[in-house]
Amino acid sequence: MKKKIFKTETKQLLKLMIHSLYSNREIFLRELVSNASDALDKLRFAALQNKDLKIAKEDLKIVVKVDSKAGRIIVTDNGIGMSESDVVDNIGTIARSGTANFLDKITGDQKKDAQLIGQFGVGFYSTFMVANNVTIITKAANGKEEAVQWQSDGSESYTLKTVEKDFIGTEIIIDLNEDAKEFADQHRVMHLLKKYSQYINFPLFLEDDDGKQELVNDSEAIWLKSKRSVKDEQYKEFYKYLSYDHNEPLTWIHNKVEGANEYSSLLFIPKKSPFDLWNRETPKGLKLFIQRVFIMDDAAHFLPLYLRFVKGVIDSSDLPLNVSREILQDHPLVETIKKSLTKRVIDTLRKMQQEDRANYLEFWKEFGLVLKEGPAESFEDKDKIAELFLFHTSSDHTKLSSLDEYMERMPSDQEKIFYAVGESLEAVSQSPHIEKLIESGTEVLLLTDRIDEWLMTSLFSYKEKEFADVAKEPTADEEVKVSKGDSELLERLSKSLKDKVEKVITSSRLTKSAVCLVRSKHEPGIQMRRILEAAGQSVPESKPTLEVNAKHKLIKKLSKLENKEFNQYAKFLFDYAVIAEGGNPTDPASFLRQLDKFLS
Repeated sequence: MKKKIFKTETKQLLKLMIHSLYSNREIFLRELVSNASDALDKLRFAALQNKDLKIAKEDLKIVVKVDSKAGRIIVTDNGIGMSESDVVDNIGTIARSGTANFLDKITGDQKKDAQLIGQFGVGFYSTFMVANNVTIITKAANGKEEAVQWQSDGSESYTLKTVEKDFIGTEIIIDLNEDAKEFADQHRVMHLLKKYSQYINFPLFLEDDDGKQELVNDSEAIWLKSKRSVKDEQYKEFYKYLSYDHNEPLTWIHNKVEGANEYSSLLFIPKKSPFDLWNRETPKGLKLFIQRVFIMDDAAHFLPLYLRFVKGVIDSSDLPLNVSREILQDHPLVETIKKSLTKRVIDTLRKMQQEDRANYLEFWKEFGLVLKEGPAESFEDKDKIAELFLFHTSSDHTKLSSLDEYMERMPSDQEKIFYAVGESLEAVSQSPHIEKLIESGTEVLLLTDRIDEWLMTSLFSYKEKEFADVAKEPTADEEVKVSKGDSELLERLSKSLKDKVEKVITSSRLTKSAVCLVRSKHEPGIQMRRILEAAGQSVPESKPTLEVNAKHKLIKKLSKLENKEFNQYAKFLFDYAVIAEGGNPTDPASFLRQLDKFLS
């Protein structure tokens, strides 16, 4: 058996890397600035080992110059530089990372303190997405070798020669393609530098045609600082910059995790909801940084969708990115961070609910509906999420209660948490389904949000107490005695309404209303039907049960009617029940004529 080495078609490989590796060509500037930052950090480390290297950290910097007339961008740093062999190894060898090689050689606290960004040794080649020619002039900090010039047009070859250079470091000259002249614009480059590199660890300047330099990274990465060193005003100003929201945040969560997997996070709970909150496809509020370098705007991997209102940043050197650093790879660390951040947000909201009710009520008004998506999305956390819910109740329509507060008021022998669903607080509080419960002193949750019925299909129970829909569940165990006359009336109603109802029974829940409709436990109610229909889904037809209050005067009147008049009146009572549960009669005009007749 012969062992052979894979052969490489260099030209095709370069073409693949340049045109297929990156989806966004503006990335080239991020990669060059990141490489320059690495070069400065390497020099800083080298100076610690070699006392002959006389450097001052304040002198280390990166300069990006835009030559709009020549259609050229020049990126300069006074970092470690490269010798001829370094250039051949790191630039002339595809996918060999000088940074990765450097990190392999350092250990312990040095590796921990390093702010190095590069990983794969391919970032430099992104320049050929926008350039027809790239020139590198570099001089190593060891002072033993002459400066080197490397030059290539992105084909399979490059040229190399020694040149004169006054200072150590690296200068990269990019001659832009005709279709990339947009990057020869001062404002465009400033935007990209601020977007991707505003928080790098060394001063970054943008130089114009006149030689005037402007500091780009004038902001601090406050998420990397200790909480004690950051003032409230700094948090508020950073939030406004981050979110483009003129309002101050309700609160923020600043955390740094150290150990095997290190990351920093700074999350904000907004005060007002954005206009696109209900578009689940819009970019979420988290920005991902790797060692201060911006990676992506839509870091949706780190929080569930029901927390999509949260704004903030995450910064880590351990997160696994793809080679182009544009896509976050599937990795256990991502899920670990997601669980941790989710817990911190839920705990923060829970604390606000308990200790700062006024602010929490403000939060609930803006984001309560989104939070109600939680039990369906994260079943394992449903009880923790449900702790945050607020509802109106039958005991006091003007106040909102948590489920814990409701349970504190429950009699010890109450086995279920009763709730009623309706279109409005006024309507649901007058629902015939809760009449007997209210009279007996049983408190009922009044659910009026458009997703409440759907929510309850995921919630089922809370702290071992089952939820019971009063429009579906029996609310009392007492047996209703039915007289012979009432039994005959129920039979007549069943025959008259056989196309509309499954059966007609005497009700144990009605005290004021004449009739009500009761549906089976697993049948969607009016609210759920409307949601499904709005989503374009067909809802199977089903027949409810009609419950009758035999003591009501309308029912007593019904018993005296015969034949056609009885049937008309029976249909009127059915429409009456439909309206009471929040529905609409199939024939409103007929209902109104019958009502007029009854009133006259």
